[in-house]
Amino acid sequence: MNTPPPALVTDAAAFQAAQFDSSLVSRRTALKSALAVAGAATLGGAAAGSALAAAPDPRRASPRRYAMKKSINLWAFPYPQRMTLSECLRLAKDAGFDGIELNYDLESDLSPKAGTAEFTAIRREAERLGLAVSGLCSFLFWPYPLTSNDPEKRARGLELAGKMAQAAHDLGTENLLVVPGAVCIPWRTDHEPVPNDVCDQRAREAVGKLLPAAEKLKVHLNIENIFFSGYLMTPMEMNAFVDSFGSEYVRVHFDTGNIMLFQYPEHWIPLLGRRIRNTHFKEFTKKGTDHSLESFRPLLDGTTNWPAVMAALDAVEYRGYCTFEYFHPYEHYPEALVYQTSDSLDRMLGRKG
Repeated sequence: MNTPPPALVTDAAAFQAAQFDSSLVSRRTALKSALAVAGAATLGGAAAGSALAAAPDPRRASPRRYAMKKSINLWAFPYPQRMTLSECLRLAKDAGFDGIELNYDLESDLSPKAGTAEFTAIRREAERLGLAVSGLCSFLFWPYPLTSNDPEKRARGLELAGKMAQAAHDLGTENLLVVPGAVCIPWRTDHEPVPNDVCDQRAREAVGKLLPAAEKLKVHLNIENIFFSGYLMTPMEMNAFVDSFGSEYVRVHFDTGNIMLFQYPEHWIPLLGRRIRNTHFKEFTKKGTDHSLESFRPLLDGTTNWPAVMAALDAVEYRGYCTFEYFHPYEHYPEALVYQTSDSLDRMLGRKG
């Protein structure tokens, strides 16, 4: 057996040790490189994930935020049967609304039975809560139409409309919804149809009589579009009516749902333009066959093209209230409708991403 000289043995051992150390260094370097790459990938993935999380998701809400205000009409609350007016104001505020639209009738806190002192107290209560009164409207234009064939009903309607203008002023709102007239009122058996030309003449006379006091009070008479009334059936007719008074205090109260049976709100808005002073967001479904008040739905539960409506309002620089109007407070847990509506409006206005 040949034994290598001691020097050769030593050199071989040293060579093997050097090779082993070199292998360890290479593995350490590779491991460090792999960890660095993995870390960079993790950071890059986190950044990408963060960017994805920050990007607006149109499935959740409008990607664009609109500078309009949220409001809800008092008819969405079980008032006065199950809730007081104070409770309604508090609930609207707690649900996140900027304003509430009140309704004038013959019996409640908001009626001819009240006066300036009572309305001022309501305004102050709302102000303490940080809630605006976005407008005043009324069903009284239907039993007492300003264009009725009955002179006594016309006179009573004019008297009530004058009281509403004063009430709006006392409540701290500059917006009064006005139904100027009706050729027909399908849901009332006591209304005799009025010829179109007669309706137009009487409506102009009535608004003309209301205007001097409204201008003095700085309350806008906002003319509402109502397809079911058979009057002011196109945006061109509405514009001609409003413009004929030559006053900044005759404007438009635009209701999205009132034209949805045969027309589309996003088509009206560009034509009405800056005449729009206030709005009703009323959901409607074209899928049903019921054309009564039951055809209106909670927001987003219908066929209204809300992204198109919001874009159209923004294009005419509308910055006022978007008021949900609905006539059927929930029988059970009525707060649910109020909170659901607030959430829907947040999504439509781009307040939720």
